[in-house]
Amino acid sequence: MKILKAMLGLTAAAAVSLLAGAASAQTYPERTITMVVPFAAGGPTDTVARLVAESMSKDLGQQIVVENVGGAGGTLGAGRVASADPDGYTILLHHIGMATSATLYRKLAYDTLGAFDYVGLVTDVPMTIVARKDMEPADLKGLIDYIKANKDKVTVANAGIGAASHLCGMMFMSAIQTPLTTVPYKGTGPAMTDLLGGQVDVMCDQTTNTTKQIQGGTIKAYAVTSPKRLDVMKDIPTAVEAGLPGFEVGIWHGIYTPKGTPAEINERLSKALQVALKDPNVGARFAELGTAPSSDADATPAALKAKLESEIARWKTVIEAAGEYAD
Repeated sequence: MKILKAMLGLTAAAAVSLLAGAASAQTYPERTITMVVPFAAGGPTDTVARLVAESMSKDLGQQIVVENVGGAGGTLGAGRVASADPDGYTILLHHIGMATSATLYRKLAYDTLGAFDYVGLVTDVPMTIVARKDMEPADLKGLIDYIKANKDKVTVANAGIGAASHLCGMMFMSAIQTPLTTVPYKGTGPAMTDLLGGQVDVMCDQTTNTTKQIQGGTIKAYAVTSPKRLDVMKDIPTAVEAGLPGFEVGIWHGIYTPKGTPAEINERLSKALQVALKDPNVGARFAELGTAPSSDADATPAALKAKLESEIARWKTVIEAAGEYAD
C-alpha cells in the first residue's frame, strides 16, 4: 500500500509539473529575454544580433536584451547558455563557430550537439578577402602570387581563435597552400584598426564588418566569398571568378536555447524570428551589410539542427587537416 501511494504521489507530481510547463509555454514570454552573443559588442555578430533582437522583441511583446559574453572563441558565451535554465529566457545567437568549436576545442565544457535546442537560422554572411589600402597587387591572382613570394613577411589578422576571420583566414591559407604569420586580436575592432593603419597586411572577414571600409576606400578588397557578386559591391568579383576555384565561405548565424527548453517555446521564438526577418528595416540593414535574411524554411529548429550537424562534419575535416587547435 505504501509503495502504491508513493507511486501515485510521483505520478501526480509529474502531472502537475507537465501542466505547469504547458501553462508556462502558453503564456511565454512573461518577462525580459536575454540573448547572449559570445563576442564583443560592436563586432559583426553583435550587429546581426541587435538588429534581430529589436525586431523579435516587438513580436514577442517583451524586450530581448543583448548580453555580450566574449572569450575563448565564443565558447564562454555558449557555455553560459548551455548551463542556463531551459525556460526560454536565456538564448544564444552564435555564428559558424558553434560548429567549428566542436573540433577546434578538444576540451569543451559542453557537448555541442547535446547541450542545446534550436530556434532557427538567421542569416548567412559572405566573407571578403581584404588588405591594407596600399597593398601592391591589383587583383586576387596578383595578391596570391605576392603572398607566395613574400610568405615570411605577409601577416594575416584575425579576431581571435574561433572567430569568423580566423576560420576564413585558415581556409584561405589552405586554398593557396601557403602558411602565413597570423596575428590574433581580442575582437574584430582591434584587428580592423591595425589593418586600417597598415600594421597588418591581409584579413578575411564578414561583410558586416568590412563593407563600409571597402566603400570608403580605407581598405583594399580583392574578392567576396559568396557564389555570386553582391549588390552592395558589384565591382568586387567572387573568389571563384578571381581565380580561387571552389572558395566559397559563408558565416551563418543561428539562435539556440538550452537543452530541455519546451518545444512550444522554441517554436514561439522561431515564429518571432521569421517575423523579424521579414521586417523591412532588418532586410534593408542586412542588405547594406552585404547579407540577406534567412527564409522561413531556414528560420526553423529543424533547419538549424541539420545545418549544425553538417557543418560540424565539414569543418572537422578542415581543422584536423590543418592540425590547428585552440587548446
